[in-house]
Order: sequence, then C-alpha cells, then structure tokens
Amino acid sequence: MSGLYIHIPFCKQACHYCDFHFSTNLQTKQPLVEAICKEIRLQKDYLENKATLQTIYFGGGTPSLLSESELDSIFQTIYTHFTVAPKAEITLEANPDDLTAEKLRLLRQSPVNRLSIGTQSFYEPHLRYMNRAHQVQEAIDSIKQAQDAGFSNISIDLIYGIPHPDHSIWENDLRTAINLQIQHISAYCLTIEPGTAFGNWLQKGKIKQVEEEFSIEQFSMLIHTLAAAGFEQYEISNFALPDYYSKHNSNYWKKQKYLGIGPSAHSYNGKTRQYNIANNIKYIKSIESATIPATVEVLSVPDHVNEYILTSLRTKWGCNLKEIKLLYDIDLKEKNEHYISTLLKRKLVTLEDHILKLTPSGKLLADQIASDLFIE
Repeated sequence: MSGLYIHIPFCKQACHYCDFHFSTNLQTKQPLVEAICKEIRLQKDYLENKATLQTIYFGGGTPSLLSESELDSIFQTIYTHFTVAPKAEITLEANPDDLTAEKLRLLRQSPVNRLSIGTQSFYEPHLRYMNRAHQVQEAIDSIKQAQDAGFSNISIDLIYGIPHPDHSIWENDLRTAINLQIQHISAYCLTIEPGTAFGNWLQKGKIKQVEEEFSIEQFSMLIHTLAAAGFEQYEISNFALPDYYSKHNSNYWKKQKYLGIGPSAHSYNGKTRQYNIANNIKYIKSIESATIPATVEVLSVPDHVNEYILTSLRTKWGCNLKEIKLLYDIDLKEKNEHYISTLLKRKLVTLEDHILKLTPSGKLLADQIASDLFIE
C-alpha cells in the first residue's frame, strides 16, 4: 500500500505547544499551493512502478485553510499524475473554527472522505492556555455539522497532561468525545518542546512540567474509558472503533512506502528517506527551478531494523522478530535474550509466535524499551 502526504504549512496563530513547521503569514499560500502542484509533477515517479495510492493525507499546519479552488488544484494534479484507488482513504486535517456548514458541504463534494479535527480539549481555559483559535462550542458544532454533511469517518485530537488540580476536565473531555459518536481519537500527552512558547516559558520559570504521575493516571483513564466505549488502542496514541483505523498512519507504522510533498515533508521508498526543507520561501524558489529541496538519507541495516522496532512496538501488531531475521539476518531475540527475559518477567512485554508486544504497563515505557532493543 502506497500513500501520499501533503504538508500545508499555514496556521492562523501559533499554538503554544506546537513544534511542527508552519507559518502564520498567509500571503504566500497561493504560490506555495502552486509549488506543491509542481512538486507532485516532479515527484510522480518517486514511488516505484507507478504504485496505486491507497491513502492521501493533508496535514500541517492547517489544511482546512485551503480554499475550494486551492484544494481542487491539488487534487487535479494528484489524479492526473497518480492512480488513486477507488476506495482510497483521503484525510484532511481541520480546525473547528474553519469548518462552517458551507465549508463542510464543499469538502463533502471533494474526494476527502475522512476528517481529522483538531479539538484538543472541550474545556475553554485549556484551549486558551494552549492558544487554540477555536472555542469549545465551535468544536462541538464542527463535529455535528460534519456528521450532518455526510462524513462518517471522523477523528479528533485530544491532549492530556494539561495542568489542573484533578482529573475532572480530562474525564469530561473523554465523555464528550464518546457522546459525539466519532469513530477515531488520537490522544497525546502534552509535551513541552524547545523553541515553542511553552518551551521558552519553562526555561524562564513561567510554567512547570506536569508531574509524570499525573499524566500516567490520565493515560490509564484514556485506555480504560475508551475501551469501555468500544474503542481499540491499535497504536499507543490512537484509538478507533472497529474498521476505523487510520490506514495512512498504519502504513507508516508498517513501513509501507509513501511520498511527502511540501516544505518539511518526509518520504520513504523502502531504501532511502528524504526530508524537504522546512522553509516556505526557500521551498517555493527551489521548486520553481525544478529542484527538489530535500536531504536524502540512505538507510543502513541498523536504520531499517531500529525504525521497525520503534514503530512496530507502538502498535497492536507488535514487532515481528521472525521478519527481522528473514529480511536482515538478525536474531533480535538472541542478541537481547537476557533483556527480553527481564521484560517478560516484569510483564512489560509478551512474546508469542515470534511477535513481541508491549503490555499496558510496557506502553508507559515504549520509547525506552525500543531504544534498549536497538542494534548498532
């Protein structure tokens, strides 16, 4: 399965936690859309054998800032230069304040068949704390209006670990999401990254890190509450009702090939990764001269294995040790026999039919366990 990712690097305002590439200067939006279309033409042969696209994902930034004509021009370019599967999953990330009834009607007439709505919280003070552009009622209305417009595959983002005296707000966020009858929830712990507003405030002592135990308790609430509502945790941060996994993101975790278009976008063809420059003006100028502004990294065997360990352990499918042996002639179990034995005794992992999976306790230590299994 091959996928196409389109990065739309514009936002109305900067969220205090975000370290993705974006700009609040919308004056270059039209030239950048034209550059994206040109890059699609330049990169049409990146995926070998003219692979049929099974997924298309518009991320950002805020793709819902695209006008109807801008989105149409990108789709026309995609369908001209790629074969798109008849039932391809086509996702567009959107902010609630962009999703008017008219906007949703137009999106429903486009090839988009899945929405990922950046809700983040249903508590007004938390939205203000994160500098989100929307209000709680706008988030609720956008979801209901999307359903009324005919969208039946809706995901929302939620953030936990936000400072608060107790868990009541998080409980309400989860209850509200469930009551809205959406199909998918991506939930992330608030992380303070260097270079963000939160990162700068932390450095100056204006805010404090949330206690780890507080976030762990909310992560546990997340798992149990959504499980009781019929959601499956198919990746550490992603929960879906049956048959509503994100196909696009699942392909990332399964090391399927994909092409990334736009500034800061990443691509993977099975042998190399490439990373487009994270600068809108430089990106546009380079594409105008028919040059892909990308850094290419040739992946070594350890790169392939370690990336697979890192991503697969986060999923319900786990890490297939037999596949690593077949593809790379590396016996991960033998190399880490004592460590894996310790993990099994501590009930942090299970190992059945050559599949290594994290237990609920192990998921709290996912990154550490993965890095400890890395090869050199």
